[in-house]
Amino acid sequence: MKQTAILFGLIAITLIVSGCGPSSKSHTLFERRQIIDTMANQSLEQLYIERPSARQEIAESAGYAVFSNANVHIIVVGGGGGYGIAIDKTTGRKIYMKVSSGGIGFGLGAKDYRQVIIFKTRQALIDFTGSGWGIGSQAEATAKTPEAGGDTAADGILGKEVTTYTMTKSGLALQATVSGTRYWLDDDLNQPCL
Repeated sequence: MKQTAILFGLIAITLIVSGCGPSSKSHTLFERRQIIDTMANQSLEQLYIERPSARQEIAESAGYAVFSNANVHIIVVGGGGGYGIAIDKTTGRKIYMKVSSGGIGFGLGAKDYRQVIIFKTRQALIDFTGSGWGIGSQAEATAKTPEAGGDTAADGILGKEVTTYTMTKSGLALQATVSGTRYWLDDDLNQPCL
């Protein structure tokens, strides 16, 4: 029974995560970048409404990143994935990225959220875009629905150099998991358009 639940969970997570983001099969390179740019702009506008002080934080930052991520947790396994963009304010360069997460622990639910990461130092931004990050464990209990509105949380990842804001778009989740999140460059989207 437990093995069947785990297998079902892994299949469901794979199907949902594989459908996340702008697909190379249905969109050109330019269109995929446009989808991500639009998501980032909309997410920043949402953040500025929910947390007005974030506008000044970004204005004073070395750069920022915005991600769209979907997570599913079924019984004892969870996972998610998404896409995003980092902006180096010194050079104006746009760096397209991917994100994935996985975990083991009790839970049930799905959520779609946006994450804004603000880099207060250029070195933190360079470290993030140069080698990606692996983030440790999480424990959370959220229950948000579109009718109840979104949720914004501020979480510090690297102390004084980085601030993150997480905004739920929709979903219902109750979980206590040990999970990891990894961010890395999207090689396809960072190549020059021909």
